[in-house]
Amino acid sequence: MELATHPALRGITVLERGWLSSNNLIVHGAPGEPGALLVDTGHVNHAAQTVAKVRQALAGQDLAAIVNTHLHSDHCGGNAELERAFGVRARVPATLADAVHRWDEARLSYQATGQACERFVACGALAAGELITAGGRRWEALAAPGHDPDSLMLFDPAHGVLLSADALWEQGFGVVFPEVAGEPGFADVAATLDLIARLPVQVVVPGHGRPFDDVAGALARARSRLAGFMADPARHARHAIKVLLKYHLMEVGSQPREALLQWALASPLLEGVMRAASDGGRTSAEALCVGLLDELVAVGALLRTGGDYCDV
Repeated sequence: MELATHPALRGITVLERGWLSSNNLIVHGAPGEPGALLVDTGHVNHAAQTVAKVRQALAGQDLAAIVNTHLHSDHCGGNAELERAFGVRARVPATLADAVHRWDEARLSYQATGQACERFVACGALAAGELITAGGRRWEALAAPGHDPDSLMLFDPAHGVLLSADALWEQGFGVVFPEVAGEPGFADVAATLDLIARLPVQVVVPGHGRPFDDVAGALARARSRLAGFMADPARHARHAIKVLLKYHLMEVGSQPREALLQWALASPLLEGVMRAASDGGRTSAEALCVGLLDELVAVGALLRTGGDYCDV
């Protein structure tokens, strides 16, 4: 557990998680409020750990509400376990509420990415422009398309606190999944970064990594990264493949080479993006995948032991 010390974060606990899970943020209830607000719940593999961390951070206070910034598996995978533990259901981005109700795994991205998420039941929707009161603060939901077209951020203008999800990290932003799926997304990333730049932000709590207050520096790094991807979309495609391969191995721990390649080549999202990264078809999808796995091994992001690839 990491207790945020920035003055603007008084009354807030930031649980900085490893990369399989998103960070969890607890806005402790102010006097007269029914309890605390939890923003994002991590990955299903860590759900029991998330419950324990949240319970410890609450220190006896009730959990009154859960909000998901977006519904990638690392941000909502603990929803079902938290529902069982605390008897509270999550509010989800309004554009995905029907997909959650029907549990449409294609619309929710789990089918395309080959990722796991336990089915959960939402208690309601949250739309851009809506306000949430928690911790004596008024949080505005802001649309943050780019990394995910349905993503939201939460902003507390009185204290300058931005919960940026994967729209802005200290060293960049999340994979631009619309581009991975063959749809435009880079312009949305730029627009979301411009929106953040216009806000009176004092401190950012990102979906991954520590809170930070050098907002101008983070925006400059993100814009530089975006410019590189826009100039060379194949670079972004290769980056996306490596992220998805690494993420899959974080989920499963290790996998034999042939089984891993079979998973990758059968995943609809990976199949499409590998075509975009394959030098105009000069490199086969399998050869590209093997090459990127070897790059991950070379930089220490994965281990190869015998015929198995392993997370580190």
